[in-house]
Amino acid sequence: MRLAVLGAGAVGTSVVELAGDYGHTVVALADSSSAAVDEAGIDAEAVLARKEDEGVVGDASVADALDCDYDVLVEATPTTLGDAQPGFGHVEHALARDRHVVLANKGPVAERYDELRALEADSEGTVLFEATVAGAIPALSTIDDVGAEHVTSVRGVLNGTANFILTRMAAEGLGYEHVLAEAQDLGVAETDPSFDVEGTDAALKCVILANLLYGGGYTLEDAEVEGIEEIPGDALDLATEDGRTVRLIGEVVDGEIRVGPRLIPANGTLAVTGTQNIVQLETTFAGTLNISGRGAGGPETASAVLADVGRLPER
Repeated sequence: MRLAVLGAGAVGTSVVELAGDYGHTVVALADSSSAAVDEAGIDAEAVLARKEDEGVVGDASVADALDCDYDVLVEATPTTLGDAQPGFGHVEHALARDRHVVLANKGPVAERYDELRALEADSEGTVLFEATVAGAIPALSTIDDVGAEHVTSVRGVLNGTANFILTRMAAEGLGYEHVLAEAQDLGVAETDPSFDVEGTDAALKCVILANLLYGGGYTLEDAEVEGIEEIPGDALDLATEDGRTVRLIGEVVDGEIRVGPRLIPANGTLAVTGTQNIVQLETTFAGTLNISGRGAGGPETASAVLADVGRLPER
């Protein structure tokens, strides 16, 4: 497949670096203000080096990347809320050209899912979005294999930053602010960690899961969300004494979406540590399915993007 990649962050650049290993050719890479376009295939090493050295990927425009000859648009720009722009506009443009779309950007799937599906229905292109929920973990493809109608609920740990902080607080008896600073020093947390610690990121992933399970109709406004900022260290100490721990759990049950800190057994399935994620599916016929692994990271998330590319029909 010929890929046009929008977004030159960790995921987009990893897609560019790994595409050849999956048998694909990247014909365009764009950041927010520039693009490199070569319909014979861009020189990934040179383009990424220029991005690092000069802050641009090439001399072309984002519009040039959108309009070039590709089979699949990989939308890996940062997630935005509300109108989900500019990502949604990029997807709309590609589908109008009957191109396939693979999303790593959660915004269009969480905030404008019904519109996205309507655009897909009017296009010869297909939209896939495995990478929007749990990085390398094949949560959506597993739901597709089992059948959404046979999945009765989904719950899990869906944000590595929050999980790292809670794990460290429990293990070392440290306060939230101390561990957050440590996470920022290690690059596990962003300079502005609000998206992660307030539960927004996990909630968006649960919204996407709800849209998939119930055929759409959900946005972030439909989620009940609580973050981890107010959890005192002594609460984790008390939990430990009782053989339990605290995790930020997202769940989709009976058409409702909830995200918040929950007391769970310390040795239970959901008590993954560090930056690990886990998705737990309750199913009608297959029982409980647990899928865990790296829920974020450039190469890990790129592997989910490229797995989706491999599922697409040839154009």
